[in-house]
Amino acid sequence: MSIKNLNIVILAAGKGTRMQSVMPKVLHRLAGKALLQHVIDAAKELKPSKVVVVYGYGGDAVPSAFAHEDIIWVEQKEQLGTGHAVLQASPHLDADGTTLILLGDVPLLNQQSCLVLLDKTKALGLLTVSKQKPAGYGRIVRDANQQILAIVEHKDATDAQRLITEVNTGIIAAANQHLKAWLSRLSNNNAQGEYYLTDIVAMAVADGLTVVGEITHDEASVEGVNSKADLANLERIYQARYAGALMQAGATLADPLRIDVRGSLTIGKDVEIDVGCVFEGKVTLGDGVKIGPYCVIKDSAVGKGTQVAAFTHIDQASVAADCKLGPYARLRPGAEIADLAHVGNFVEIKNSQVGVGSKVNHLSYVGDATIGKNVNIGAGTITCNYDGVNKYRTVIEDDVFIGSDTQLVAPVVIGEGATIAAGSTITKNAPAGQLTFCRAKDQKSIASWKRPVKK
Repeated sequence: MSIKNLNIVILAAGKGTRMQSVMPKVLHRLAGKALLQHVIDAAKELKPSKVVVVYGYGGDAVPSAFAHEDIIWVEQKEQLGTGHAVLQASPHLDADGTTLILLGDVPLLNQQSCLVLLDKTKALGLLTVSKQKPAGYGRIVRDANQQILAIVEHKDATDAQRLITEVNTGIIAAANQHLKAWLSRLSNNNAQGEYYLTDIVAMAVADGLTVVGEITHDEASVEGVNSKADLANLERIYQARYAGALMQAGATLADPLRIDVRGSLTIGKDVEIDVGCVFEGKVTLGDGVKIGPYCVIKDSAVGKGTQVAAFTHIDQASVAADCKLGPYARLRPGAEIADLAHVGNFVEIKNSQVGVGSKVNHLSYVGDATIGKNVNIGAGTITCNYDGVNKYRTVIEDDVFIGSDTQLVAPVVIGEGATIAAGSTITKNAPAGQLTFCRAKDQKSIASWKRPVKK
C-alpha cells in the first residue's frame, strides 16, 4: 500500500527537560541510533514525496547530525506548541497532498498502523491508543455514535473527560487543503498558552467533516521518550523484540533479555549466542557460529562453524570458517582471518591477514602484517610496525614457526618454512627453511646471588 503525494512532518523541536541533558532529546540513542533517525527511517519506508523536520532546541546540532538525509529542515525558533510547529512546516506542504505528522521522540513507530490510518483518512485521521493510566494525555472525546468530536488536553479536561482511557498519540493524518486552513485559525487561548495542534479536531467537526480514528494495540509503538527511564524502557522493548525475531529465525540465545543489537544482525542456521553480547552496525554470523559470553562484534562477518570465546572484541574485521577466537582476543579494523585459523587469549590483530590454519594463540600483537598458511606464532610475539612516524609491514610466509617472545621489526620478511628462535629480535629478512636467532653474546650466571625475601 502506498499513499499518493504523501508529505511527512516530523516534530523534533523540543528540549526534553526531563532528560537532564544539554543534548537535544531527539539525538539521544536507542539501539545505537538517534531517536529521530528511527523516526526518519520509518517515515522513508512509507514512500513519502517529501519529509519535513521541524527542529528548535539545540539549533543546528539536529540538522547537522542528519546531513546525509534528504530532508527539508524548518526551524521553530520559539516553542509555542505543536500547532505552531506544524504551522512552520505548512509552506512546504503540497496543496493536493496528505500530511502524516509524526513525533521525533517516538522511535518504535509501527508503519502498518500509519498506513491503515492514511488509507482511512479523507479529511482528518487520528492514531489513538487505550491506556490504563491516561493521566497527562489528551483524551479522545466521542459522541454517542462513537464519532470523534475533539481532543481535550489533560489540563483542560473536565473530571468526566479525565475518566476517558482512549488518548491521543500525537500521530495525525490530514488532507493538506484542510490542514493549512485549520492551522491559520489556531488560538492559544488555553491553560498552557500554546497553539495546540489537537484543536484542529474540533475545527474539522465544526466544518462538518468526519474525523476518523485508528486504535493501535501496539502501545510501545506510540510511546514517547521524556526521560532516561523512558529511554531505558523502550530500549529493552526493542531488544526483546529483536531477540524474539532472532530466535524465530533459529538462533539459540542463552538469555533473550541479555543481548543488545545496535544495528542489524543476520544469522545462519544453528547459531548460538551466550549472555551479554553486543552487536553493532552490520554483523553477519554464518551457520553454526557460537558466540561466547560478553563479546562485542561490530561491522564484521563471522564464517560458518567459527567459535568465538568470551570477552572477544571484533571490529570491522572478517573471519572465515571454522576458526577459533579468544577468549579476550581483539580483532581491529582490517583484520582478515582465514579458514581454520586460531587467534587466542590476549591477542590483538590490526590491519593484518592470518592465513589458513595459522595460529596466534597467546599474548601477541600482530599489526600491519601478512601471515601465510600453517604458521605458528609463539606467545609474546610482536610485529614492531611503527617507528614513531610511519607504519611498516611484516610478511611471514607459509609454514613459518615463530618462537615465543620474538620481536619482528618491520619492514621484514620471514621466508617460507623458516624457524625463528625464542627471544629473538629480528631486524633483517630471515631466509626460507633456516633457523634464525638473535642472542646476546654471553650468558652469565651469578652463583652468589640471593633471591629477595619478603619482610
